[in-house]
Amino acid sequence: MAGKENNYTLIGMPGAGKSTIGVLLAKALGCEFIDTDLVIQQREGKLLKEIIADAGNDGFKKIEEEVNASIEAKGAVIAPGGSAIYSEKAMKHFREIGKVIYLKLSFESVRKRLGDLNARGVVLEKNQTLYDLYCERTPLYEKYADLTVELDGLDIGSSLEKVFEKL
Repeated sequence: MAGKENNYTLIGMPGAGKSTIGVLLAKALGCEFIDTDLVIQQREGKLLKEIIADAGNDGFKKIEEEVNASIEAKGAVIAPGGSAIYSEKAMKHFREIGKVIYLKLSFESVRKRLGDLNARGVVLEKNQTLYDLYCERTPLYEKYADLTVELDGLDIGSSLEKVFEKL
């Protein structure tokens, strides 16, 4: 395995701003931006919600793990889907190729930012609420993060500045 490749991987709940902040951060750093959800959609030729409908949650997580664990980049900002943290293999890979940054939001902020979860292609188990998902994922985000950036109450511009300060 190659050493640290100076990548920044953004993790966090759906709605935390991984894609939005990721694009702006990549522009500011003059580097590539990789949204792994888009990589998955291109590879499969379907939208995330269609993949989840066809392959089920477990099938989707398997595809997601394959894609995330095989991302090769140098000096890029990478934004995997919020469920990437379920794969130890993928998260180990992200840590090997760079720094993992957790974009942290309170549950209230996540709830306010998210619209229809199904339209977003969020992996929810049967009868699982958004709160259940938040409680299940938070310890995993904390486990894999090299840096944590608290974004509660911040707009995109301020969030970007705060991420920059932490780098």
